[in-house]
Amino acid sequence: MSSEEPSQNPTNPEDQSQNEEGSTKKLSKKEAAKLERLRKRQEAAAAASAATNVSSMALDAADPLAENYGETPLDDLKSKEISGRKWTEVKELNEELKDQVVLIRGRCQAIRAVGKKMAFVVVRERGFTVQCVLTVTPDVVSVPMVKFATSLSRESIVDIEGVISVPATTIKGATQQVEVQVRKLYCINKAIPTLPINIEDAARSEKEIEKALQAGEQLVRVNQDTRLNFRVLDIRTPANQGIFRIQCQVENIFRQFFLSEDFVGIHTPKLMAGSSEGGSAVFRLDYKGQPACLAQSPQLHKQMAICGDFGRVFEIGPVFRAEDSFTHRHLCEFTGLDVEMEIKEHYSEVMDIVDRLFVTMFDSLNDTCRKELEAIDTQYPFKPLKYLRNTLRLTFEEGVQMLKEAGVEIDPLGDLNTESERKLGQLVLEKYDTEFYILHRYPLAVRPFYTMPCYDNPLYSNSFDVFIRGEEIISGAQRVHVHEYLTERAQACGIDVKTISTYIDSFRYGAPPHGGFGVGLERVVMLFCALNNIRKSSLFPRDPQRIAP
Repeated sequence: MSSEEPSQNPTNPEDQSQNEEGSTKKLSKKEAAKLERLRKRQEAAAAASAATNVSSMALDAADPLAENYGETPLDDLKSKEISGRKWTEVKELNEELKDQVVLIRGRCQAIRAVGKKMAFVVVRERGFTVQCVLTVTPDVVSVPMVKFATSLSRESIVDIEGVISVPATTIKGATQQVEVQVRKLYCINKAIPTLPINIEDAARSEKEIEKALQAGEQLVRVNQDTRLNFRVLDIRTPANQGIFRIQCQVENIFRQFFLSEDFVGIHTPKLMAGSSEGGSAVFRLDYKGQPACLAQSPQLHKQMAICGDFGRVFEIGPVFRAEDSFTHRHLCEFTGLDVEMEIKEHYSEVMDIVDRLFVTMFDSLNDTCRKELEAIDTQYPFKPLKYLRNTLRLTFEEGVQMLKEAGVEIDPLGDLNTESERKLGQLVLEKYDTEFYILHRYPLAVRPFYTMPCYDNPLYSNSFDVFIRGEEIISGAQRVHVHEYLTERAQACGIDVKTISTYIDSFRYGAPPHGGFGVGLERVVMLFCALNNIRKSSLFPRDPQRIAP
């Protein structure tokens, strides 16, 4: 398959610019120096904070309520004991728990003092937030306890025990519409005082930034390079929490669907003696003195599994492409969702599976991931994907004709470029009201060596691609299962047959007609959520210029 202004943050994101459509730039000496200055400022701030804490502890030593708050000693966090206490997840806090005592753990997202006797702490846990209130009360909350709460740094992890109350007005700064009246507050782990990026800034939408600019206010825009450099902070935002929970569901739906269709899950090697699909886009390495490379796909081994009588197989695993593709949709490493199956009569049997899989997947995501989709939509607004109950199928020739009628000339025996794919997606949407469709019978010349030609025209092949919102997500086909012809096709494509001899030999022992497809997990998530860059749907992306963090 062929297979992202000035900142108020110390890192100055403007100095680490990146086009949303491109890939990551290496840090210049100037940028590296800025990061070093940031590190020194953070160390100084941490030292100052530690000194403040020492003096505060001395002042608060006489507080009779001192046991109700403070920093938890490290020894108590070394699996010292099992207390039997029960923590309630923030997302479970609701009006039904009114007047009940709860214990929660989360991060301090926002801290606000109201004089010396009152403070608000917004606690976040896995994307859900609740407002916690400290009010000086005899025998419950002291002035030093409020002072301790306001001294905590953002993103510090705390345990809070308190009573649930239901305010009369809507709480705008939290997802949960209840408050926790704090009785006890313990810091489990303190974040450094000055963060490289603020979660509030990272969670801000472009619409919000533009609206502020129109009103004469300048908000921080955290660009993509900065996000990826400090990814551990960036993925704490509600939108990112939603993206990667949806990604988990896509993988889970894929697995469960194929298990229910009597497929067998397999694991194939990622170290190859030769290239799995030919060409130069492979990561080459030395394997105990022998030339080797990282697998471009599990293609050869999943076909060998079919030759081994598994009948139907699937795999979820890493795929490596050494292409210098500086685009919004290519990565050097991604997670492949691969399928291979016996064919009884026609390669449409494989397309039938694709049809059922994705309609099932889209239905399930829309039904079970509503909160995640809402969180993504808040930061990255998008329209729900349009798809049909029975997926549209067009031949490559029909697609070329639609483009021709729209004034776009395409080589009938060539491949579609990115611009043509998007244009065809637009035409399909206008004519058929769907953003998800299958294009099949591609020209043989643009497909891999193991693709079966059409019976009625050897210039075309029994192959297909699948598109979402005008971009390709799947390549699939019926495979050549006759070893003589497979050898001939490999040689014609410039592949050294000796490097894939074990693969070729598998077909000498009798192989059933079969076919399959591969899809990139990150690309499915990117296009389902209409994200503008695949790096947003890759937890720690690897592109031609990024191999960290």
